[in-house]
Amino acid sequence: MNNILLYLIPISLCLGGVGLAAFLWSLKDGQYDDLRGANERIVFDEDEPLPDRHNPES
Repeated sequence: MNNILLYLIPISLCLGGVGLAAFLWSLKDGQYDDLRGANERIVFDEDEPLPDRHNPES
């Protein structure tokens, strides 16, 4: 029983460190800067429709 804890505790600490590093990286990269703008962009439609991908002349 004690042998398995010698493996599981360092593995869990490493996984927690990886998760913390990923969170800090996304925080530094600006992932959470504009939370209000993302909410409002979903609600409002664009005035112009997207161009047709199959007809490049439009």
